[in-house]
Amino acid sequence: MSHARWKPGDRREPVKAMIRVDQAGEYGATRIYAGQLAVLGDRHPAARAIHHMATQEERHRAFFDRMIATRGVRPTLMQPFWNVAGFALGAVTAAIGPEAAMACTAAVETDIDKHYQAQRDELGDSDPELADAIADFQAEELEHRDHAIGAGAENAIAYPVMFGMIRLGCKVAIAAAKRI
Repeated sequence: MSHARWKPGDRREPVKAMIRVDQAGEYGATRIYAGQLAVLGDRHPAARAIHHMATQEERHRAFFDRMIATRGVRPTLMQPFWNVAGFALGAVTAAIGPEAAMACTAAVETDIDKHYQAQRDELGDSDPELADAIADFQAEELEHRDHAIGAGAENAIAYPVMFGMIRLGCKVAIAAAKRI
């Protein structure tokens, strides 16, 4: 008896990779917001909005945690790294100032919007449960980006450089989580 192996064109492996990457990304987002709140504190004017965004990211992460369990997806081996790197990114940008924290959010959410749209395009109607969740989460990520821009993200010191570097980091993280 031969065991079927993944072949190009077989959707099973790419969907598992999507779930692995999305869970890692949502976990990283919760850590970014935890780092921002650790520096800014609960009484900072931005704290309420950050708490709201963090709660949404936690709900997204919980969905992907369930998908990993129910669909037998191997989680990324990079989770300990995302734990530290996400918290550090949030803390460092918040230490620069609230506008830099919002610049971080704007950069991350800009890339996540593109990432989620590519996944939705790839999925089409082949996996309604996953595609519907991604569409819902994408809408909330866009709200986060728009809030961040409205809260002064573009006024952060060296905004174009920070924005570009954080987006590059997101691209690297996505590529790594797909494979590792």
